[in-house]
Amino acid sequence: MRFEALPLAGAYRIVPEPHADARGFFARTACAEDFAARGLIGAFAQSSISHNARRGTVRGLHFAAEPHAETKLVRCTAGAIHDVIVDLRPDSATYLQAYGTELDAANRHALYIPAGFGHGFQALSDGAEVLYMIDRPYVAGSARGLRWNDPSLAVAWPEPVTVIAERDLAYPDWVR
Repeated sequence: MRFEALPLAGAYRIVPEPHADARGFFARTACAEDFAARGLIGAFAQSSISHNARRGTVRGLHFAAEPHAETKLVRCTAGAIHDVIVDLRPDSATYLQAYGTELDAANRHALYIPAGFGHGFQALSDGAEVLYMIDRPYVAGSARGLRWNDPSLAVAWPEPVTVIAERDLAYPDWVR
């Protein structure tokens, strides 16, 4: 697999490098040693999936507050999504910058999202499914979010929003 640094400090696109034969292919998608060699967390304590019935569904922007901030490895396993990360670390050179990219079942790319980032996505197809690998168990009391259309973040969602949770609509704008 290849690690491609993203414009936001500490975030990476993970690109599998398939080895093909008559059966199809085999590709590594995570390796603790490869992650550790780059100073990244490579042990994941929890795995979750998100199924999104309708194209245009937006989930996010979510994060976990300290001391329960989560590092995530996110991959789209069915359909396609526009994945968005926002650097919420005040001491970071890329603080409050957002980055979005398409992840889909065909390209098999994943995003490595460091602790201290907000994360969300929009389904670009009906039935989009997202796999989350998370470095620590979920702590409900630490769940936070910021508004998906906060004007100070200038996130460009590629499609009209068709479905969004009341909770996500109620999050405040980020206060600088």
